[in-house]
Amino acid sequence: MKINPFFALWHISITFFLLHFAMPTYAAKDSTYQEIEWVQLMPNDDLAALLNPPDYLSNIEDGSVQDSIEALSNALSDSPTTNDTIRRFQQALTSVRVIKTFDNKAIRIPGYMVPLASDEQQNVTEFFIVPYFGACLHMPPPPPNQMIYGKIAEGFKLTGLTEAFWFEGTLHIETTDTETGTSAYGMTINNIHVFE
Repeated sequence: MKINPFFALWHISITFFLLHFAMPTYAAKDSTYQEIEWVQLMPNDDLAALLNPPDYLSNIEDGSVQDSIEALSNALSDSPTTNDTIRRFQQALTSVRVIKTFDNKAIRIPGYMVPLASDEQQNVTEFFIVPYFGACLHMPPPPPNQMIYGKIAEGFKLTGLTEAFWFEGTLHIETTDTETGTSAYGMTINNIHVFE
């Protein structure tokens, strides 16, 4: 049986950032910023729904017509008897629900940079911060409440998409829609450090 990457991606990525980014690090920390984990940015019921995907997702063949968020949405609208697990999972995948207490908070969060725009010198000027490598590059993107939009006027020299960073700055509740994805948070970036 072929495992659906849609299902596997969620299981692997959520497990990864729960285990990897929850581990203590020993890099020098600036006490100005509250260090947070990605799961803190989503409501508990969204997290519970993502950790409890519908069983049928594991039977969807990679690259098939059913292997997309749109197909899941269509299945929901076509069936009035869709169970609550499927409906809730689909809602969590596209959730813009946020944790309002993080609005205007100075935070420090680990993640990866997904470039959206760059300057003439190929320095990244707009980007999404995401919890795991490959997010937005491979479908599906993380839920909007697991993506943060960032902007740096002076640009940032990104040497590789696989490099993890600490992002420090002020978090804002704002929705940003692009062709790459949608974020429910934005961040005024003060510092970017290599994740160690």
